[in-house]
Amino acid sequence: QVQLMESGGGLVQAGGSLRLSCAASGISSSINAMGWYRQAPGKERELVAVLRTGGPIVYSNYVKGRFTISRDNAKNTAYLQMNSLKPEDTAVYYCNLQLTIGIYWGVGTQVTVSS
Repeated sequence: QVQLMESGGGLVQAGGSLRLSCAASGISSSINAMGWYRQAPGKERELVAVLRTGGPIVYSNYVKGRFTISRDNAKNTAYLQMNSLKPEDTAVYYCNLQLTIGIYWGVGTQVTVSS
């Protein structure tokens, strides 16, 4: 059974940094991509960043230059380093795992940026 364990969310002041982690377990097929999405109150879920195996990294224009996604393949863990955080980055951040057998979501971790 695939499980995603997210961590690293919290409350931070504008201009600060946070690092999110997403550890995947129970994987029985190849990973096509790992990424992060976010959903703010009253808004739809949106892409933050995705790292495709053997492919390019894609960032939302809203976070490009401030956020960095990375992955430790040995640990099946993805990271999202978030710098220069803004109040508009406040949202629930969801880990997304794309396997050859399906797509999986974490339960989300809250990131709140105060002004």
